[in-house]
Amino acid sequence: YCYSGVPQSQFFGLKASKILRGEDSSIGVSAAGNAAQASIAATQENLLEWVKNDKRRMLHVVYRVGDLDRTIKFYTECLGMKLLRKRDIPEERYTNAFLGYGPEDSHFVIELTYNYGVDKYDVGSGFGHFGIAVDDVAKIVELIKAKGGKVTREPGPVKGGSTVIAFVEDPDGYKFELLERGPTPEPLCQVMLRVGDLDRAVNFYEKAFGMELLRKRDNPEYKYTIAMMGYGPEDKNVVLELTYNYGVTEYDKGNAYAQIAVGTDDVYRTAEAIKLYGGKVTREPGPLPGINTKITACLDPDGWKTVFVDNIDFLKELE
Repeated sequence: YCYSGVPQSQFFGLKASKILRGEDSSIGVSAAGNAAQASIAATQENLLEWVKNDKRRMLHVVYRVGDLDRTIKFYTECLGMKLLRKRDIPEERYTNAFLGYGPEDSHFVIELTYNYGVDKYDVGSGFGHFGIAVDDVAKIVELIKAKGGKVTREPGPVKGGSTVIAFVEDPDGYKFELLERGPTPEPLCQVMLRVGDLDRAVNFYEKAFGMELLRKRDNPEYKYTIAMMGYGPEDKNVVLELTYNYGVTEYDKGNAYAQIAVGTDDVYRTAEAIKLYGGKVTREPGPLPGINTKITACLDPDGWKTVFVDNIDFLKELE
């Protein structure tokens, strides 16, 4: 793919004409080299611009649980989510359940995966938590306690701030941060992941993913820095909360948390941008066998996985 808009033949033409005229061919080669470099720079600029303007949205977060019914019960009864759909794939020996606070075509949702016969996973030390915006943290915490849920931090203001928060754990040990917030179109509002180099991560998500750095907060007292990244303001959209703990460059990712899915208008150009900015494409862009949805998958510099899904194909799949 040459996105620069400069036809390749111009460079070759320049080189060839020099050699044909019997001039010092090294001049022709260096001119062609400079032109090629200029073309690469233009390509990068165009790609960066395209990524920024691509229609991207975080679609869902995927992770594994040991008992689907138990998790669905906890999320619907305690966290107020709706079960949106379920699909069983017996030939692959797994079942998915989609849960959230609104339809998948407009909301960020959770995709749970249950693998037949596997009842336990290691959440690891790299995954942080999911964030849920609620209007009354204390009330939800009481409900969770009444249902036998585990509260790991009682309701109260966040360290060094005024937002009331609490932490609870689901039956598999995934942490949920409850944030007290007014009415919001996107209650499932955060995915927190730990990274080994914050500047590197922010740069990657801005350039390769077209996310915006919404805010950054350093907390020297507790030795960590966070960066909120997303496709729109955090009171109305889901955000990726990247956390850097002073001096920790690597984490054990376990085998429980899987990935985030993001919508895009073009998985092919998305893959180009990911490669350009230091990501690793783990599945080359193209249609999935059987369902024809175009996807590409990649790892960020910390090894966290993201799958990009063609926007139109995604909507067709929902139908």
